[in-house]
Amino acid sequence: MSRIGKQPIPIPSGVTIDIKNGAITVKGTKGTLHFSPHQRMDVKVEGQTVVVARKSDEILDRSLHGMTRTIISNMIHGVSKGFAKQLEIQGVGYRAAVQGKKLQLSLGFSHQVDFPAPEGISFEIDKEKKNIITVAGIDKVLVGQVAANLRSLRKPEPYKGKGIRYVGEAVRRKAGKAATTAAKGGA
Repeated sequence: MSRIGKQPIPIPSGVTIDIKNGAITVKGTKGTLHFSPHQRMDVKVEGQTVVVARKSDEILDRSLHGMTRTIISNMIHGVSKGFAKQLEIQGVGYRAAVQGKKLQLSLGFSHQVDFPAPEGISFEIDKEKKNIITVAGIDKVLVGQVAANLRSLRKPEPYKGKGIRYVGEAVRRKAGKAATTAAKGGA
């Protein structure tokens, strides 16, 4: 039995779950999310909890059990509290600004990069530290994908560390060419 899949999911106050024709709709204070689980999964609301059960012990059922429970748990968390990822911009002249629903980035290119916010995603720049971008939304997968797309615009490079990185991400630095020739005795 899946250790994750067999755990019931508590439903916080202010969140409603509706199951019709195999589709799950979760409504909360921050919005609404929809999910259609695999037909081999049984999802039921029992009191103030959601229970996910599988029909058999086949490999496919076992692999879907924990994943389905986690997706529903993330939906409940998203509509009640939301998700956020923080990115940090490092580099001289690198900056970000929010212009309406899009993020305007200066990343050392010859032009500004405009990154439009997908539906359900909002951007916020830290007022004290101007180099911290917060990507927020109710869908955990979408928040993570947008943050990864932002990071891919200018990945942190290993020599000076310039670029966009997650807050707390450790970037492995390399020694430059001058450091290697000095270690060999100079040339």
